[in-house]
Amino acid sequence: MSITLWTRRDPFAEFDALVRRSFGPVATRPAETRRNFTPAAEVTRDGDDAVVRLEVPGVDVENDVTVEVDAGQLVVRGERRGEHDGRSFSEVRYGSFRRTFRLPEHVGADAVTASYDQGVLSVRVAGAHTAPAQPETRRIAITTAPAAESPTESPAASTVDHTA
Repeated sequence: MSITLWTRRDPFAEFDALVRRSFGPVATRPAETRRNFTPAAEVTRDGDDAVVRLEVPGVDVENDVTVEVDAGQLVVRGERRGEHDGRSFSEVRYGSFRRTFRLPEHVGADAVTASYDQGVLSVRVAGAHTAPAQPETRRIAITTAPAAESPTESPAASTVDHTA
């Protein structure tokens, strides 16, 4: 004869497990750790300049990151490539990313510089916080062409020979 212990079933246990799976730590969802890498960004003011900092540790910025000015926007594209060494657990996200930041109308591509140090990509936008130059009002001189002379008033036509 065997004795079976009866345990009371918690009616909310399945719901709790579903919530833990859906909203628990990222590490419990391995499929998500391999996609959707978006570097954290910070935009600060440094005098009249704007400085955009992106956290991109583990990214080969020389080969896998581009910084462009396109249609009035600062565009940073890149990719963090995964190392496939047989790991079965990773909280690091990999994949491609694209971040865009609207530039003031008066800022051109020549005002943008980028540098990388210790996992942080810094993009400086010179003069981003200066007021755009106001359109200058300038009076334009109007030149007139010399008036054309009519044939009856020309000196040759009005010359009379008085020698006769």
